[in-house]
Parts: sequence; structure tokens; C-alpha cells
Amino acid sequence: MAKTQSSAHAVYRISYHFVWAPKDRKKALKGEIAERIAELLEWTGRKYEFEIETVSVQIDHLHVLVSAPPCYSPADLARMMKSITAKKIFEECPGRKRKEFWGGRLWERGYYVGTSGEAVSSDLIKRYIEYRQNQQQLRLLD
Repeated sequence: MAKTQSSAHAVYRISYHFVWAPKDRKKALKGEIAERIAELLEWTGRKYEFEIETVSVQIDHLHVLVSAPPCYSPADLARMMKSITAKKIFEECPGRKRKEFWGGRLWERGYYVGTSGEAVSSDLIKRYIEYRQNQQQLRLLD
């Protein structure tokens, strides 16, 4: 379960499990791009004072478990994480915007978000994400 945290005016224990995919579900999240996306998510969390608990970048989607203060709605968090990662990736690799992502969009508009709580703990979500990450690594070795 997520640990209790505090900000200037709130004490909270909120974790969100996000899943989203590249535009047209392209199989483009691999190698250095996948590593850079994970780094950018961590950087975004530090900058905006929320905690990235777990990240798993799969070849055609990613999972992120985030603990954030209540001043951020799930929509705010998704918008920040998706827009910052896309902007930085396209700045650092401008050729990808045209070559791999027609229309210049890295991410699909939609996303999944769920919360951890009584029935689904953060630990269970972490184990699921790690399980999926291990499956992905095994497929890459085949």
C-alpha cells in the first residue's frame, strides 16, 4: 500500500496506475527511447513534487504508478507526464516526429487510470507491472 505523505496543507495516501500507448499503438518504445521516457517521467515527478513509484515501458504501451498530492487530478498528472515526455523526446530526436509519428503526436489521446485502495493495493499493482516488465524482457531475448 502507498505510504502516507504530506504537503503544506494535506496528508494523503493516493496512488494512481496509468497506462497509455503511442499514437496508433506503434511498437516504438524500445531501447534508448524507452529508457529516456522512464528518466523523463522520474524528472517530471521531481519537478512537480509527485512520486513515480514504478515505471514499465513496454514496446507498445507503458505503465506508471504515481503517488501524488490531492492538488493534482488524474487528468492533470496524465497531461503533464504525456506532454512533457513527448515534447522532450521530439526535441532530442527530431527525426522521429516525421519518420515514426505521422502528425507529430507521440501518444494516443486516451489513457487508463485506476487507483489503489482496499481491494487493489499499490503493492499488487507494482507486482503486476514488474511481472509485465519481466515478460517483455523475456520476449526481447527470444
